[in-house]
Amino acid sequence: MDKHQADKRARSFFAKDHLLMLLFGELSGARSQRAIEAGLASHASRLYHLGTSPVPRTTLADANARRPWQLFADLFQDMLPMATRGVRRKMAHATRLLDSTKIKLSPLSEGWARFSENHVAAKRPMSSTAARRCPSWRW
Repeated sequence: MDKHQADKRARSFFAKDHLLMLLFGELSGARSQRAIEAGLASHASRLYHLGTSPVPRTTLADANARRPWQLFADLFQDMLPMATRGVRRKMAHATRLLDSTKIKLSPLSEGWARFSENHVAAKRPMSSTAARRCPSWRW
């Protein structure tokens, strides 16, 4: 963590908390930050035992934007040798591409799809891996 200065500007949401929130999201199958927030809120009393507490979605979003991703990549690389041979083989090509593309809509959708002051649009999340030739679309 010192190498990446991950907690340099953190006041209360540290890299350890961030990692726990991301692990919860991955293990619970959460598809959005809102789902992570709701899931963590429902397990607030259990989080105490991990030394953390639920965080607002905006805090998680800010941490995702500001905390260096290299911290988690290095942590993964440090932990991978501890995994079994089968896990290491599966994780060899585990790079995943995530994208959330904005799709412009017609003015008829203005009532429910106001993306910004000037745009009527919706976001379309997409996930793809090197092993998968076709991206998977998530709603």
